[in-house]
Amino acid sequence: MKSSKNSKITPQFITNDKGEKVSVILPIKQYLKLLDAIEENEDIRLYDEVKSRNEKRFSLDEYLKGRKITNAKL
Repeated sequence: MKSSKNSKITPQFITNDKGEKVSVILPIKQYLKLLDAIEENEDIRLYDEVKSRNEKRFSLDEYLKGRKITNAKL
């Protein structure tokens, strides 16, 4: 999800008897956009984590060929 300069979050807050914010209400579209952004950030974090391991990389075709050999031995 790419954020736009025009997209604003418009929360409504639910408060307790002391006036402290305890919950938030968002329009469903904004909520779904936030979920999408969270998922995208998690994907980026995991990608960066795996990439930083500096492990040997190989193509999907190489991986699948290795799987066929391993599965054939079972």
